[in-house]
Amino acid sequence: MSAILDPRTSEDVGRRYDRSGRAGGGLDAQQPAALISFETDRLYLRQWLPGDRAPFARLNSDPSVMEFFPRYLDRATSDAMADRCEALIACRGWGFWAAELKETRDFIGFVGLHQPRAGLPFVPCVEIGWRLARPYWGRGLATEAARGALRVGFEDLGLEEILAFTAVRNLRSRAVMKRLGMREDDRTFQHPELSLESPLREHCLFRLSRRRWAAVLRD
Repeated sequence: MSAILDPRTSEDVGRRYDRSGRAGGGLDAQQPAALISFETDRLYLRQWLPGDRAPFARLNSDPSVMEFFPRYLDRATSDAMADRCEALIACRGWGFWAAELKETRDFIGFVGLHQPRAGLPFVPCVEIGWRLARPYWGRGLATEAARGALRVGFEDLGLEEILAFTAVRNLRSRAVMKRLGMREDDRTFQHPELSLESPLREHCLFRLSRRRWAAVLRD
């Protein structure tokens, strides 16, 4: 589950962050960074390509995929979101990577790391998020790709902590967060970008520290 990535703004493009995810450090370079891509047993996690837009728009209009988001995305809004994901990776070298299935070379969604927008009670931070097309659920692909993204965050970027959050009702994504070894905060929070009447407004927050991640790898 990803944060609500608003394609209408690129406010975090070019900002600098320290290794805790706080503004002002050196995670982001002011000049375009070397692009990070990686692969897992079954997936390539890479920069976005023009051909990714059509399948991305299809998953963003799928009621199953968007069940825990406030709205479906039309083609223009979906393309703008893909453009923003691509721009953020081009700027800082990492972000929400396009996920490609090795077996078929199909685009299946995105998985990666992101700096959420201001207004959330725990920012600045780095979150991990994912959004996969419905045919690729139930195969462990989100967990597999997310583990690779965590490795990038902790080993390559030197982050001290990575967060994840989703609507309390989203049991599938919460299960993935637990499989990754993340720990859920005792208190939920109200997502400020959702209306007071929204049944999705109550969110839960998960955390994974570098130390706990290393312990999970040893187990």
